[in-house]
Amino acid sequence: MYTTHKDNDTPMLDLLQRIVRYPLFRSTGPRHFILLIASVILLILSILAGCRPSPEGLKAVKYTPLPADDWKVSTPAEQGLDPMLVADLYYNAAKLETIYGLLVIKNGHLIAERYFNKGSVEQKARLQSATKSYTSALVGIALDQGYLSSVDQKMINFFPEVAAQITDSRKKQITIRHLLQMRAGYPWEESHPDLWNGLLSGHYLPLIEGFPLVNDPGTRFHYSNLSSNWLGIIVARACNTDLRSFAQEHLFSPIRAEAGDWGRDRDGNNNGCGDLHMTARDAAKFGLLYLDDGEYEGKQIISANWVHDSLQTYSVNEFVVKKVGHFRDIGYGYQWWSANVGEHHINFAWGHGGQLIVLLDDLGMIIVVTAYPFYLEHDDKSWKHEKANIKLVGKFINSLPKE
Repeated sequence: MYTTHKDNDTPMLDLLQRIVRYPLFRSTGPRHFILLIASVILLILSILAGCRPSPEGLKAVKYTPLPADDWKVSTPAEQGLDPMLVADLYYNAAKLETIYGLLVIKNGHLIAERYFNKGSVEQKARLQSATKSYTSALVGIALDQGYLSSVDQKMINFFPEVAAQITDSRKKQITIRHLLQMRAGYPWEESHPDLWNGLLSGHYLPLIEGFPLVNDPGTRFHYSNLSSNWLGIIVARACNTDLRSFAQEHLFSPIRAEAGDWGRDRDGNNNGCGDLHMTARDAAKFGLLYLDDGEYEGKQIISANWVHDSLQTYSVNEFVVKKVGHFRDIGYGYQWWSANVGEHHINFAWGHGGQLIVLLDDLGMIIVVTAYPFYLEHDDKSWKHEKANIKLVGKFINSLPKE
């Protein structure tokens, strides 16, 4: 989810504006002008009609879940959802170049599943920054189990080797809560090449002092990968283990998820900001855990209070991306994003390349997207494809009626 480029949701409007600026429009009389406008409208309608599948074409779209025993399987109709809306979602997904997997879960049932391009049901996709939502969950579990006492504990207390080097006294006031909310005051690493190089260095503890604050702690949102990395290290140190081992025992195993690789920094710490690999089905289980208030198959894995606090919106429209397609009023909780889409409010884990775990609480629905991760590729091309995946999901959600 990296971009500094303005989103453009109105390509058809741009086309109309270019046509109207054509010299013929400025030089002909009223009658010719009206005829030309009518012709343009007919042309646009024919183009739009050609882009939409027929009802027969939608009925032919395949999205039936693959046979497996890790999910209860149903159909859209059985779960009260219009099958044609789901078919349209998968029809549009098939046009995308970088999407790997697309799942829809409703009422705890897997109702739609398909894989594209290089994707497969066995593929453990790099979730990129969607990993941050897992890191948040591990903070909550550490709190539930007493390894952490409060989100208001000071960050610096977990890094005694750095404490004596701090020259900006404001950093001593940064709390776990500030890190969770991306309101610690540290800058977005993509805002300057030196910051980006610091992130790529893999040595993160010196950057607690090395990176300057751009705001007082708690006052403004600034997306910060380092904040998530430090959260991961805090959990590992508080629990006297490594982050992956803690996650395996208290999160992955309880929801029957099998994690793939999880990248580490140069000091051996799992990256709290990214690099966790999961199948789309196992990512959906994580989404279901949050949709069901921290409960999975009758067992409380994370406290309901933590889930509630995590999915609140503490900042809105403070990121450089204010909207993408139908995603509007983009906000942030405890390492979870939020947005309004049509009549629906959503929470979502979001990773570079368009990795998504989307929660629609009002519909009891989860949508998961895995895609080519564009690892270390942060440019117009990567954002174009990431945006296409987000718009795909936004269009589908916007089409869903309230229940």
